[in-house]
Amino acid sequence: QVQLVESGGGLVRPGGSLTLSCVASESTLDHYGIGWFRQAPGKEREALSCLNKSGDRPYYIDSVKGRFTISRDTAKNTVYLQMDNLKPDDTGVYYCVADIALCRLSNRPFPTNPQYAYDAWGQGTQVTVSS
Repeated sequence: QVQLVESGGGLVRPGGSLTLSCVASESTLDHYGIGWFRQAPGKEREALSCLNKSGDRPYYIDSVKGRFTISRDTAKNTVYLQMDNLKPDDTGVYYCVADIALCRLSNRPFPTNPQYAYDAWGQGTQVTVSS
């Protein structure tokens, strides 16, 4: 069973940086793509970024491209989300997600079905961007 544990959230001023970590159960990164999602207050959950299981094809939505970087350390079973130049709109709960479909296809990084059931979710970590 896949297990994911996020950490690294907190309060940061606009323009600041945070790095989120997602520790996965052993062998997860060998078999699953990993994504980062965000649930902002009063908004639907949004897919932000993903990395394929080979670790060589990252994807970012436009609003975070150039500011967020997804990476992984397979020796630590950990995926990171480096977030720079944070904005108040980046506030929300950030979730790490594992699924074989994440970033598997270069032209379809996320499943298009809004009801798609991803294989595993972490518990989430709160990020608040405020002055």
